[in-house]
Amino acid sequence: MTSQDSSFPPAVLRPAELHAFSRGGGASTIPLVTAARGAQVFLNGQTLFEGGAGIPLHTHNCPESVVILDGDAIVEIDGVEHHLTRFDTTYVPAGMPHRFRNASATAPMRILWTYASVDATRTLVETGVTTRVDAEHRTS
Repeated sequence: MTSQDSSFPPAVLRPAELHAFSRGGGASTIPLVTAARGAQVFLNGQTLFEGGAGIPLHTHNCPESVVILDGDAIVEIDGVEHHLTRFDTTYVPAGMPHRFRNASATAPMRILWTYASVDATRTLVETGVTTRVDAEHRTS
């Protein structure tokens, strides 16, 4: 089988062997399929949350789906909170405010996220500041 797009060769990505970037507040992200690796259609990766950790309310410029891989989460989507457990999955349309937090004060939580664009951005609701999602994955 041949592919018309050879810019992103087949890859096996092992999160345990990849660098985790701190997002602050007890959350860290491991980028997986990214534009830096040649992705042209979507981005995905994992975010690990320490006990009690969460991320601020935000929106994206494209749809996002999240799968809970380990632990229990509370997700707020458009002002409504939902309790999630392992393998529960969310879909959040572009522009809809949402956030995730670890439901446990002590046990870790891990999510797998997928953005429907390699140019995904995050806008914090509180400040209105917009940044590229992949900007969180760069070392200074």
